[in-house]
Amino acid sequence: MFYLSCDPTTLARDLSKLKESYKIEFIKPFDMFPNTFHIENFAFLKAINGD
Repeated sequence: MFYLSCDPTTLARDLSKLKESYKIEFIKPFDMFPNTFHIENFAFLKAINGD
């Protein structure tokens, strides 16, 4: 599953809810709005059962 979040707080909240079914493969921040404090976070999750 790909997950894109613009808010680290909701990213943490949602990943916490998904941790029973998904493993976080990686999280990568993207500075899509240079010269601001806004960062997009892209997460790649893999189903624990492999599907």
